[in-house]
Amino acid sequence: YKTSLYDVLMNPEEKIESIITKSTIPGLSVALSKISMAKLEPSLLGEIDGHFRLKDVIEPIRKKYDYIIIDTPPTLGLITLNALVASNFILIPIQSSYLCLEGTDDLLETVDKVRKVANPNLQILGILITLHDKRTNISRDVVERIKKVFGDKVFKTIISKSVKLEESPAYKESI
Repeated sequence: YKTSLYDVLMNPEEKIESIITKSTIPGLSVALSKISMAKLEPSLLGEIDGHFRLKDVIEPIRKKYDYIIIDTPPTLGLITLNALVASNFILIPIQSSYLCLEGTDDLLETVDKVRKVANPNLQILGILITLHDKRTNISRDVVERIKKVFGDKVFKTIISKSVKLEESPAYKESI
């Protein structure tokens, strides 16, 4: 595929259908993205509709799918902002380490701003604790702090730290 999500977001003539392909998992299709997404932020800066691009691109296909999952980088840049504007729900993965918990304040502030300005329907679906090392006290303490902050929004499932999980992208395998 020569065309990727970057091309679709930057060029109104390109349609998202052109980059959607079936995966090896039955019932799962994927919109292809490439490293060119790294150029998206500087390309959209200053564009009046910059944070609405993904929503506009997804809208025509929204009814074709039961769910559309948008995976974003762990930063609060324009790509993540586009995802928040285009979404109904946000699922927040948090590693069970002290520093990761600190970054959630900025994310929650951004979610509130997006609700006020661009997407009043955005809701937090839940919090998923990831890369948890049940052997360490700090991990257990952080899980308790996450539960105090988010209450019943924290999923019961906790993803443990696993070498196999970390290796799966290198082998292009599903987790």
